[in-house]
Amino acid sequence: MGEKRWALSVPLDGYSLTELGPIAKEAEKLGYKDAWSSEVDALDAFSPLAAVAANTQMRVGTAIVNVYTRGPATLASSAAGLNELAPGRFVIGIGAGSQPIIEQWNDGKFRKPLTRVREMALFLRQALSGERVVFEGETFRVNGFRLSRPPAERIPIHVAALRAGMLRAAGEVADGCALNWLSAEDVKRSVGVIHEGARSAGRNPEDIEVTARLFVLIDEPSESTDVFLRRLINTYLNVPVYRAFHEWLGRTELLQPMWDAWASGDRKQAVAEVPSRVIDDLIIHGSAEERREHVKRYMDAGIDTPFLQFFTTEQDPQKKRELILKAVREMSPSAY
Repeated sequence: MGEKRWALSVPLDGYSLTELGPIAKEAEKLGYKDAWSSEVDALDAFSPLAAVAANTQMRVGTAIVNVYTRGPATLASSAAGLNELAPGRFVIGIGAGSQPIIEQWNDGKFRKPLTRVREMALFLRQALSGERVVFEGETFRVNGFRLSRPPAERIPIHVAALRAGMLRAAGEVADGCALNWLSAEDVKRSVGVIHEGARSAGRNPEDIEVTARLFVLIDEPSESTDVFLRRLINTYLNVPVYRAFHEWLGRTELLQPMWDAWASGDRKQAVAEVPSRVIDDLIIHGSAEERREHVKRYMDAGIDTPFLQFFTTEQDPQKKRELILKAVREMSPSAY
């Protein structure tokens, strides 16, 4: 895409949404261009962006909202509403999420995720343009929906992707692709597949923005932080979609002992079996300078917009807040 944009992942740990606006103002002055939200088991994806949009001129984006947990019309209405707070500065990122989110937490069916995401992107493109939409898909139908307050601006649509099918779909139908839980070296393979998809659809691959949520541990190295990172990796990479992703990336041999221990019910052994190399590849940590250099490696590999998710094992609420704010400042573009 060309332009490189440093961004934050919001909300910030330890800070309420009422506090997020002033911090976003400072972040904007420090050179951060965007704020991107997630939606898993804490807050919804739109509320943090509303706080940022109302207090800054930063671009704001969802990374991601789920294509199963909101109906098509509701998703279009939510996007239109956020765009009124940030006209011309809002990006809607959509994705399939994972089996636990859909089936265990929201009583849905994780069925045909690739088709569902592709169809939602096509529907949103029509709906957000103000058209009356009649859509007959494999995973949902819409009959006669039209936004009564359509956005005046075109809202870019990004697709979250892990493996080849979704990466190609992002290149074919989306304005951008959001990556997650991969190393800087892995980025090259993922971007290559995105570009293949774009070329197959007659599009310019350079027009597809590639974003990524990067996990940044801001603590000093210690035995407790090492255990924390190993547990974090177990939490994610034992989820079927992420396991399949890392098998696709070529980490089967490295991660098989962890997967075997987890499958046997031995959580302690699963934590012990996480290779240090995987921690170093997937989690940004170390000194502020080392962290910044790691982010640069992602950008050099093809990430246009990294959004940094800071986390700490600090339990004291005030110390946690201080550490997070310090990280926002010392990892900012102005710190270079």
